[in-house]
Amino acid sequence: MSIRVMIVDDEMLSREELKHLLSQYSMLEIVAEADSGERALEKMIAIQPDVVFLDIEMGELSGLQLAKILQQMKKPPSIVFATAYPNYAAEAFRYEAVDYLLKPFDEQQVGETVERLIRKFAEKTEVKTATRKLAIEANDGIVYVSPADILFCFRKERDTAIVTADKTYYTKLTLKDLEQKLKDGFFFRTHKSYLVNLEKVEQLIPWFNGAYELTLSGSDEKIPVSRNYVKTLRQHLEL
Repeated sequence: MSIRVMIVDDEMLSREELKHLLSQYSMLEIVAEADSGERALEKMIAIQPDVVFLDIEMGELSGLQLAKILQQMKKPPSIVFATAYPNYAAEAFRYEAVDYLLKPFDEQQVGETVERLIRKFAEKTEVKTATRKLAIEANDGIVYVSPADILFCFRKERDTAIVTADKTYYTKLTLKDLEQKLKDGFFFRTHKSYLVNLEKVEQLIPWFNGAYELTLSGSDEKIPVSRNYVKTLRQHLEL
C-alpha cells in the first residue's frame, strides 16, 4: 500500500519541513506540492493524490475554500490541515479532516497523523489477492503467482527475484513496479532492495546502527530493514 501525498502551503520553508518529516515514512509517496490554492487545484485534477496536507491562510483561495471545492470531486482526497492558526480547527473538521497539525510541526504529532492515515487507508483497501494474480513472463509462457504465496522480492543485478516457499522467479519488473502491482496486498518496502509480505513475518531482530533484520515463515533468509522504515513497519505488524 502506498499513500500518495500532496503538500499545499504558500511558505516554502513550511513545505520543505513537512516534506522532510513525511519522507521518513515509506508508505507515503509525496507526488506534488503547490504554493497556492489555485495552483494546487490545477495539479490535483491531474494528479489525484490520496491525501492533501493543506495550509489554511493562503492568498485568494484559502485552505478552507479549497477543502470545500475538493469535497465536490468524485473521489475527494483526505485532508490534513497544517497551519499556524489554531482558531480554525472547529471549522476545519466540518470538512472531515483526518487531522489538524499546528506549526511549528512536532515530529511526534506528525507521526500520529501518519498512523491515522495508515489506519484509514488500510480500512479502505480492498484485498484483491484472492482472485488476481501476478503475471511473470517465463521462457515457456506466462506464470501466474498468487500474491499470498510470495514471501519477499529483492533486486538482483538487472533482474528482480520473486521468492515463494517453493520457487524463485525472475522478472524485468523493478521493485517499484512490483510495489505498485501489489499495493492492495500486505507488502512493505523494508529496504531499497527488498519488498516483504507482512503476513509472512515471524521475527524482527536488532542488527546495528538502528537497523533490523526480519525472518519469514517458509524461508531461512534474513531480510534487512533500514532504520528509517522500522517505526512504520512496527505500526503495521503490531496490535
